[in-house]
This record gives sequence, structure tokens and C-alpha cells, in this order.
Amino acid sequence: MAAKSASYSRPVYVVDGARTPFIKARGRPGPFAAADLAVGAGRPLLARQKFAPEQLDEVICGNAMASADEANIARIAALRLGCGKAVPAFTVHRNCGSGMQALDSAAMNIAAGRSELVLAGGVEAMSHGPLLFSPAMVHWLADWNQAKSVGQRMKLLGQLRPPHFAPVIGLLRGLTDPVVGLNMGQTAEKVAHQFGISRQQMDEYAARSQRRLAHAQEQGWMDEVVPLYGPDGKVYDHDDGVRADSSAEKLAKLKPVFDRKFGKVTAGNSSQVTDGAAWLILASEEAVQKHDLPVLGRLVETEWAGLDPAVMGLGPVHAATPILKRRRWGLNDVDYWEINEAFAGQVLGCLEAWKDADYCREYLGKKDALGQLDEERLNVDGGAIGAGHPVGASGARIVLHLLKVLRRENARRGIATLCIGGGQGGAVLVESA
Repeated sequence: MAAKSASYSRPVYVVDGARTPFIKARGRPGPFAAADLAVGAGRPLLARQKFAPEQLDEVICGNAMASADEANIARIAALRLGCGKAVPAFTVHRNCGSGMQALDSAAMNIAAGRSELVLAGGVEAMSHGPLLFSPAMVHWLADWNQAKSVGQRMKLLGQLRPPHFAPVIGLLRGLTDPVVGLNMGQTAEKVAHQFGISRQQMDEYAARSQRRLAHAQEQGWMDEVVPLYGPDGKVYDHDDGVRADSSAEKLAKLKPVFDRKFGKVTAGNSSQVTDGAAWLILASEEAVQKHDLPVLGRLVETEWAGLDPAVMGLGPVHAATPILKRRRWGLNDVDYWEINEAFAGQVLGCLEAWKDADYCREYLGKKDALGQLDEERLNVDGGAIGAGHPVGASGARIVLHLLKVLRRENARRGIATLCIGGGQGGAVLVESA
């Protein structure tokens, strides 16, 4: 197991945070481009602060599916948020861990004394993923542009065939690992098969996640969500993919998506294709005192791990375990956990891996199994199965919501962790204020 960790040498505080509602993709581009989402989450967040946006030292944004019109989206968002021309900004890309990477990059700069006050988070407009030409069509267009005569162009027109016009869906290509040739759903099938996770277990987990998120919405526990106003005047004020009436019985009727004959992964027990953004304001102790800022919590340590891309869903196990080992903690010594729900089978696979002595010895450097995580500590307000998984934003979302849970439950510490396409995992240890 290869891993990279960072314990911050100076305290890194989370002052505040906000996110947009996560808007489910419905077969066509959603109402907001990625930059609109980033600005929609950031504007009310910055408006309620005691400092001016120009007083930020930098803006860092995670984004995995950059639009051709939004290169370095962090800079676009910073300028539109009124941070001024003098505040630098950069975009980071670590697939599903991009939002978490933005937080880590900001925290490292604060710990090193390079920054005192940073806006960091992530954004993704997955519904705006591009449709591309096939290689055959690209070559045909190149020949067309080089044609010198009407005769040459007429000959080329005669070579066009229906497959030339079939679009390549950029989102599907982006969610397929080019090294092992598997899309993310297929990697979830492998994890489920490896640990003997049944379709019923996956559906039961997914239905519970939906119910937990619906309950959290009803209780007003999703107060980090700020409303968006569409170009047609429509108000978006909650995650709109949640299905409060979900049940294992209803989910059992859905057909597998990635392995139609033998598979267990369905649209119902997977995260949703979604648009959304999330920001956190990170600050040094000096900045907290200077601006008299409230403190929601503290980022203590971040861990990054690598593993076989074919089972990338086990990334949380590889990233979170070293944090536990260094502190000699068991799984339930952590008050609350957020494991991003890319797939129900993937989350359940992580729980099974920690219970599996052979896996822990071979891959985690443990003498025995870590044990069983109390699921009343895990994703207590649901997760990406109900809310959605806008890839660049999810790492920031789970950290922000975990801190909210710690405050609400008067708890001390939590770990937010997620799997990352390409065979990685990321984990952040946080403490409440």
C-alpha cells in the first residue's frame, strides 16, 4: 500500500461553509453551468463574513470535468465573487477527490504560512458533460478541410456512414478507467463480488440512505445548502434527487446497469449524476483572531492512498486506516464517519474489508481485522445515493457536512473519506470547535 499523509504543522480552522442544492441530471444540460454553481454557493457564504472577499489570500477549486469555456474555473469564480484581480486562484483535479484536494492544498498553504485565509471547495456540472465526435468523424472533418476541389468533397460525402454521426458521451468516457478498461460501475461490481455482497444488501443500504437524507431535510439539518435561482425564476432549495419513499422492495425491480446478466449495481443503489458546488473557508489562528471569526471545526490530517484501479471503491479503507493506525484507534473511536456513497456495494465493500483479517493483513499492514464499524456512526444523514455525486464537489461536501454533524451531536471527531476513480482514496480527520 502506498500512501501520502499530511498532519498540519499550524492549526487549520474551518470558519464556515456553504453548498448549492445538488441538482439531478435529467437527460439534458441543467440550468446552471459550473461557474454559475460555484458563484451561487460562494456569494451568500462570503456575504455573511466579517472580512471582504479581497482579503482572501487565494481561492482553490476542485473540478474534474472542465468545460472549454471555464478553464481554471477557480479564477473565474474568484473574479465573479468579487475577490478582485489581486487574489490568485487555481483549480485542482483528482477525479472524485478534487474537492478534498482543494481543502488539503489550502490547508497545506496555511500550515506553511503561505496563506492565512482561503476559500476552497469544488464544483461539477455533470449534466453539461460534452458530446464528442468519434475519431472516424474527426479524421473525416480533417480530410474535408484539406479538400481542394468540389470533386474531392463530393467523394468525401460519399464516404459518410451513420456511425460517423454517433456521438461519444464525454461523461461516460471520463468515468471509465483507461488503464484497466472498466467504468466505475464495473469496479463496484468487482468489489461486491469480492466480498460476497448481495443485491438485497445493496438495495437495503440505498433505501436507508434515501430515508436518512429525507429525514435530515425534514428536520432542517441541511442548513449548509443555499438556494439557487434559475434563469426562468425557478428556485432550487434542496437536493432534488432524494426519494423519500424508497424501499428495498421498489429498488429490487430495477435492472442492473453495468452487467445486465449477472450484475447487482443498478441506478437505484448508485450515486446520481448531479450538478453542484461546495465551498469552505479555511483560516489560520491568526486570521481567526484578526477578523474575529467563528470556528466550525479544524482540519487535523489528510491522507491519500493508491490501490488497484479495478477496485477503486475500496479507496476509503486504504486512506482512512493509516490515520487510525497512527492514533491507535479502532473504527468506533471516531464519533462519526462520512464515506462518500459512489455505490452502495462500494460502501458495504469497505465495511467488509475492515472486517476481513486476510485483507487487513495483506493490504493494510495490520495483524488482524480492524473490526466492524457501527453504522449508526456512518452517513447519518444519507449521502450521494440520495443527494448525488457531482464529482469535483463531493470531497468538500462530505467534510462540510461532517463538521455540521459533529456540532449538532456535540461530538468531537470525525473522518470524511471517499474513493477516487483511477485507484485512489482520500481521507480527512476533522475535529469540532
